[in-house]
Amino acid sequence: MRILLVEDEDRIASFVTRGLGSEGHAVERAATGRDAIGLVQYETYDLVLLDLLLPDSNGRQVLRALRAHDQSTPVLVLSALGEVEDKVELLDSGANDYLTKPFALAELSARIRALTRQDQERSDTIKVGTLTLDTRARTVVRSDLKVRLTTREFTLLEYLMRHPGQVLSREQLLQAVWGATYHTSSNVVDVYVRYLRKKLDIPGVDSPIETVRGAGYRVRSD
Repeated sequence: MRILLVEDEDRIASFVTRGLGSEGHAVERAATGRDAIGLVQYETYDLVLLDLLLPDSNGRQVLRALRAHDQSTPVLVLSALGEVEDKVELLDSGANDYLTKPFALAELSARIRALTRQDQERSDTIKVGTLTLDTRARTVVRSDLKVRLTTREFTLLEYLMRHPGQVLSREQLLQAVWGATYHTSSNVVDVYVRYLRKKLDIPGVDSPIETVRGAGYRVRSD
């Protein structure tokens, strides 16, 4: 899972990045509100971990900027502020959950699992164009034809289909599907896109996976 961590304290950022990285997540850090706002407007994340006390702005500004651009990405607020009024205000402003510092990695991981589980339960079946993907049954159908995919192929296609019509760079796909296992110069993304096309494409019909030259790949949403 690709996670944006908005945190200015190096010690906490290192703790969270190492801990979540060991669980297979790809964590990208923004140390300021300005950097975070720029990232959430142009990048795609599965979850945002948001500290409230940032050196150049208030985390609430980042939350508002994210929600103005994206209503669906889960946001878990991390803060030393623990008053009930703060929690209520943040939840009303679009945060999905609130965790008070200091916290244990196990609790953070449990909160993340709960948030992503809620999202998955809402969308067991994903339909984009002629593709239908069932995350629970682990099946893929294109134009009424069932397609058999490997685990990695399925994960890559699922990530693409969760962002229909959106261009995803090779680096984004590498981090989301393979994590830190591969170097960014690896061509593994291109190789697996070819595998997917070989199984999904129908002669005489446009491929559901489109190459955007110099930018990356996207699943056609039409």
